[in-house]
Amino acid sequence: MLKLQPVDDETEGEPAALQAWAGRGAVRLLEHNPDSGAMLLERLDASRDLSTMEDDLAAAQIIAELLVQLNSVPAPAGMRQLSDVAAATLAGAPEAVRLLGEAHERQLLINCAARFQELITDPIDNRLLHWDLHYFNTLSTLDGASEWKAIDPKPLSGDSGFELLPALWNRWDDLVETGDASRALLRRFDLMTEVLGLDRSRAAGWTLGRVLQVAVWDLVRFHEGHIYPSHRTIAEVLLHARA
Repeated sequence: MLKLQPVDDETEGEPAALQAWAGRGAVRLLEHNPDSGAMLLERLDASRDLSTMEDDLAAAQIIAELLVQLNSVPAPAGMRQLSDVAAATLAGAPEAVRLLGEAHERQLLINCAARFQELITDPIDNRLLHWDLHYFNTLSTLDGASEWKAIDPKPLSGDSGFELLPALWNRWDDLVETGDASRALLRRFDLMTEVLGLDRSRAAGWTLGRVLQVAVWDLVRFHEGHIYPSHRTIAEVLLHARA
């Protein structure tokens, strides 16, 4: 498959990440033109992603297992740093808070920022992160082996706890349909942290930082005026799930 995309802060590290993963847990990079950013990739089954799997917890487990594999690789030299993303996010947080209309949402972001600030004062791992691994970015191979592979990374060097949010909020309807979205969310969160071997409190903090990062991006750049309802619920639940 030929992939064409603009080269920007999010995409410029993709070829180096795919080369580092070498087809293990991620789509294989066959050729790359550094001038245009064009990539020739292994062809996967575009009709079969993890949104087609009926059991969302089973799908979340597959994502967690892929992240174990992907995050086991040290980030290549020159990869974008989570510490830089965090610094930019925290710098934009006061303006994002100002732009929110609801007092409760303003306090949520303030609390997320405080937790994020706590984490980045400690040394940050240099794991190679996918940064956008969710059910629609996980495709089956075409060789009949039913192997799952990640596509479309926005690679980053950092801590594995920063990887969880995409798999928590995608397929949100599956959580709502249980009748208790908060409880179902914690089941998904606990499954992923257990498979990845993450400290639960720190993983919650990194996920709150990711909620903040998305909110700052949307509020400051696009003037959305609110937090995604699913992200609001995630923040509310995880702020009380640090133990």
